Amino acid sequence: MHTVAPALARSLRAHPIWHGELMELNNRVVVVTGGGSGIGEAIARAAHDEGARHIMVVDLDAGEAQRVADSIGDTATAVGLDVRDEDAIIALVEGTEDAHGPIDVFVSNAGYVTVGGLEDSNEAIQNMWEVHCMAHIYAARAVVPSMIANGGGYLLNTASAAGLLTQIGSMAYSVTKAAAVSLGEWLAISHHHQGIRVSVLCPQAVRTNIVKNSPQNIDGMDDADSGVASGDGVLEADDVAQLCLEAMRDERFLVLPHPDVATYAERKGTDRDRWLAGMRRFQGALHADGPLPGDVIAPSL
Repeated sequence: MHTVAPALARSLRAHPIWHGELMELNNRVVVVTGGGSGIGEAIARAAHDEGARHIMVVDLDAGEAQRVADSIGDTATAVGLDVRDEDAIIALVEGTEDAHGPIDVFVSNAGYVTVGGLEDSNEAIQNMWEVHCMAHIYAARAVVPSMIANGGGYLLNTASAAGLLTQIGSMAYSVTKAAAVSLGEWLAISHHHQGIRVSVLCPQAVRTNIVKNSPQNIDGMDDADSGVASGDGVLEADDVAQLCLEAMRDERFLVLPHPDVATYAERKGTDRDRWLAGMRRFQGALHADGPLPGDVIAPSL
């Protein structure tokens, strides 16, 4: 369990709190995982533009994290780590606090996409579970105690519209992103009274490296424009970052860059069976010229 050292606790009590005020990033310490590209890079740059005191740019690809940090300047530090490693997350939080003071905002953004259903390996499913769910838990477990001691803090976790709906053809992605949304809800309920605020980002298609970074070679998904989630348009990462900052200022839980997602989720909640029937029709339309995703495990006749 991550605890607050006495010296840090004294500095936390002296640090101005923001609880009860608009969440502005000016003079804040911000940590961004998955910060070496895409949405994470855009959020790191947006935090710099808003006057953040220091930004920790964290990525599995240390070179890309360094590229982003170098482009920001002296107020950014690059860290290469695997968000599945809880000890590394704890060291990141403690090192940031020692060097730059209390963390005000932790953006848990690392993620990737794969295609697969019941045929997917346990190892592949577990890896995605650790990146999309356990990494959020590790981050919250490491940073929330010091945030509470400081009077508050903000967790911005990246999930997906798939976490509210589903992702046709991607079982592990759908399940783990749904877990990320549920975790965010739990955190927002359990720690609100302690000054902890939570937003969960649930976009559809955004122009990022999420497909390129997949461990699979996904046929038909060479870029954001060709993915299942691109039907309502492909957004730019910089625009999504700005929407995240707006949501944080409003202390709004869901960040929905594609407004239609709210309508889809409402329909799902109102009549689940009708929604399922509609999704089956959508799946059929997506795979009109070939087998459906579930056919891969069907016995050969």
